[in-house]
Amino acid sequence: MASFVTEVLASSGKLEREDLSSKISKMSRKVEDMKEEVCDMMNKRYSDFLPSLQGSEELMVQVDEVSKDMDVLKNCIESEVQQNIHVAVAEYAKVKQQLEKNTIIITMLGHLKEFHNAMEESTKALQEKKYVDAANQLAKAKASVDSLKGWKVSQLPLLGALSSELTVQRENLIYHLGDEWKRLIIWRLPSSKVTAGCSLPEPAGLKSFLKVELNLTHACSKDGELKPPALLCCVLQALAIQGDLQHKIKLFSQVLLKNMLKPLVMYPSLSVRVTEQQSEGTILALQCLEESREERSTPSQVYSKLLLVLKTLYSHLLDVSIGDKKLSAILGELIWEDISQCIIHECLLYSIPTNSSQLDKYTTVIKETEEFEKSLKEMEYLQGDSTDLLKYARDVNCHFASKKCKDVIVAARKLMTSKMHNTVKITPDSKLRLPKMSAPASEVKVKQETTKEEMTLENSKQLSARSLCLPACRISESVQQLMELALNTLCEAVGSSTQCALQLFFTVRNVFQLFYDVVPTYHKENLLKFPHLAAIQHNNCMYLAHHLLTLGHHFRAQLPHPLSEGVATFVDMVPGFRKLGAQCFLAQVNVQRAELLERLSTAHNFCNLDDEDNYIAASKAVRQVIHQLKQLGTVWQDVLPVSIYCKAMGNLLNTAVTEVIAKIMMLEDISSEDGEHLHTLCQTIIEEGPLVFIPLAEENKNKRYQEEVPVYVKKWSTFKELVIVLRANLQEIVDRWADGKGPLALEFSSSEVKSLIRALFQNTERRAVALTKIK
Repeated sequence: MASFVTEVLASSGKLEREDLSSKISKMSRKVEDMKEEVCDMMNKRYSDFLPSLQGSEELMVQVDEVSKDMDVLKNCIESEVQQNIHVAVAEYAKVKQQLEKNTIIITMLGHLKEFHNAMEESTKALQEKKYVDAANQLAKAKASVDSLKGWKVSQLPLLGALSSELTVQRENLIYHLGDEWKRLIIWRLPSSKVTAGCSLPEPAGLKSFLKVELNLTHACSKDGELKPPALLCCVLQALAIQGDLQHKIKLFSQVLLKNMLKPLVMYPSLSVRVTEQQSEGTILALQCLEESREERSTPSQVYSKLLLVLKTLYSHLLDVSIGDKKLSAILGELIWEDISQCIIHECLLYSIPTNSSQLDKYTTVIKETEEFEKSLKEMEYLQGDSTDLLKYARDVNCHFASKKCKDVIVAARKLMTSKMHNTVKITPDSKLRLPKMSAPASEVKVKQETTKEEMTLENSKQLSARSLCLPACRISESVQQLMELALNTLCEAVGSSTQCALQLFFTVRNVFQLFYDVVPTYHKENLLKFPHLAAIQHNNCMYLAHHLLTLGHHFRAQLPHPLSEGVATFVDMVPGFRKLGAQCFLAQVNVQRAELLERLSTAHNFCNLDDEDNYIAASKAVRQVIHQLKQLGTVWQDVLPVSIYCKAMGNLLNTAVTEVIAKIMMLEDISSEDGEHLHTLCQTIIEEGPLVFIPLAEENKNKRYQEEVPVYVKKWSTFKELVIVLRANLQEIVDRWADGKGPLALEFSSSEVKSLIRALFQNTERRAVALTKIK
C-alpha cells in the first residue's frame, strides 16, 4: 500500500513538472511572438512612420496580459522549485535560465512601452505649452532608451531610430523654449538687429550706450504682484531640465555686463530708466541725464544705479527657484567677479583719498559698500560673508598708502627726467619749509630740568651761524621740488597707521635711490657734453646729501614704532650722493682737461718759434686755451660754490701751465728770438690767466679771487719764474738762484736751471762760470 502511494505521488510530481515545462514552452513562444509584434509596431511607428494607433493599443494590452501570466507562472515555478530544490536542481536551473531570458525580454518590452508613452505625452504637453511636463517626459524617454542600451543582450535594431526620434523631440522642445525666451526677454542694442540673449560687439562710446534697452515682456502677474510670470517660470525650469539654462543665462550675463552694468560704472552721466508698459512689459533703458564734470562716478552713485537694475531683474525675471538654487544666484556667480573688479578699478580706486586727513571720511564709502552687498545677499546674487569688493573698501589705509606711494614715485620720476637747466639760487640763508612738529614728551622733560648752572657750562666761543650751511650755488628747480615732495610725503606718514607710515617712509627712501640710479643714466650724454649741467648735477647731489643728514632726525620722533626707534634715517645715503656729485663733476673736469691738452698739442712743442707758422700755431693754441678757460669761467659763474669754482678753474689753469712749462723745459736750444716769442706767449697767460676767475656775477667782488691765483694754481709761481728766466741774463739768473736760496731755487732744481741756461745761452766762459754757481 505504501509503495502504491509513493508511485502515485511520484507520477503526480512528474506530471506536474511535465505540465510546467509545456507551459513554459508555450509562454516562450508567446513571448517571442509578442516581441516580434512589438518590434514590428515600433519599427512602423518610429522607423517607417506608419500609423497604427489601434494596433499598438491592442498590442500594449496583450503585453500587459502576457506580463501578468508571466508573474503567475513565475510564482508557481518559484514555489515548485522551493518544494523540489533538492530533487531537480539541474532541471530547474535550465528552466530558471529560460525564465530569466523571458524576464529580460519582458523588461525591455516594458521600457519600450514607457518610451512610447513618454514620447506621446511629451508631444501632447508641448502642443499645450506645458514645457515642464514636456521636458520631464523627454527625460523619462531618455531614461528608457538608456536602460535599453544598458542591457548587454539588447541588440534591437530600432534603438538607433528611438535615439534619433528622442533627439528630434528634444531639439524641437529647445527651439520652442528659445523662441519663448526671445519673446519674453528682448535686447535692443546699438545694431540693426533686435536680439535676445546673444552677445554683440561692445558699443564704442557713451552715445552708443544710449540705444541700449532691455524689454521684459509680460512682467506682471494677473494679481498685479511684481514677480516673474508663470510662462517664464515654466520656460526657465524646462531649460534647466534639458541642461540648456546655464548656457542661456551665461549669454544673457555677458550682454548685461557689456552693455548695461559696466557702462553704468564707467560713465558718471549714464543712468538707467525703468518704465512699465502694459503692452510691452518692463523696459530698462540707459539714458544720459546731464554731462557730468566728474571723470568718475562716486561709489554711492554706482551702487544705486546697479541696485536699480538688479532689483528690477530680480522681481521680473530671476526670482525663480531652479532646484535648490534661485536663478539670481546662478546669474550672480557669472557676473559678480567681473562687476566687482570693474567697480574696484573704475570707481573705488579713484575714490581713495589723496590726503591722510580725508581717510576718516572714507567710512561712509565702507558703509555704502556693506549696504550694497547686503542688498545683493537678500536677493541671493551673493553667497558668503566677505567679498573682494568689501575687503578692498575696508583696506583703505593700505590702498591709500599704495596709491600715495605710486603717485609719489611717478611724480618723482617725472621730475628726474625733466630738464635740469632750470635753476634756482640757494644761499646759506635758504631753508627747507619743514613743518612744525611738537617735541616728544621725553625731550620736553629734559628741557624743563635744564638749570641755569648747566647753561653756564657752554663754551663761550660759538661756531658761526653759517658753519653748517650749504654754500651759495644754483640747483635744478626739479630737485628743489623733489625735496618738497619728499617732505610732504613724510608729513603724510606722521600720524598715519604703522603700516601706512612704513610704506610712505620707505617710498621716500626709494625716491632718493631712484634719483641716484636714474639721473646719471638718463642725463648721461648731456652731463658729459655740457659743463653747465655737470656743475648743476654736482650741486644737486650735494644739496640732497646736505638735507638728508638731518631729514630723518626731524621726523623720527613723530613717526610710529619702529621708525621712531632709529630706523627713520637717511644718513646712510649721504656718502653715496656726495660721491655721485663728485664723480659727475670730476668727469667733466677731465673732459675739459683733455681738451686743453689737445689744444696745446697743436703748438708744435713751442720749438722754432722764429718760424712764422710755428709762432702762429703756438699763439693760436695759447689763445684757445685762454678762451676755453674764460668760457668755462662764465658757464660756471654763479652756479658752483665759490670754493669749488676756484678749485676747478685753478686745476684746469694749472694743467695748461704745467703743460707749457714741460714743453719749454724740453727745448734744447732756444734762440734769443725764440726766447722773446716764448716770453710773449707766457706773458699772455700770466696777464689773462687770473681773469678766468670770475665766480661771482658782481665783477668788483671777483678781484679778490684773481689775486689769489697762486693759491689755486700750484705751478703758477714756477711759471712766473720761468717767464723771468726767458728774458734774464746770466747774472740775473745766478742772482735769483742765490746759492740755492733764491726764488728760482724754490721752483726749479739745479739740473733744470742748468738745462735752461744751456738752451738759452751759447757756450761761453761766462755761461761756464754761471753753471758752476748753480749747485
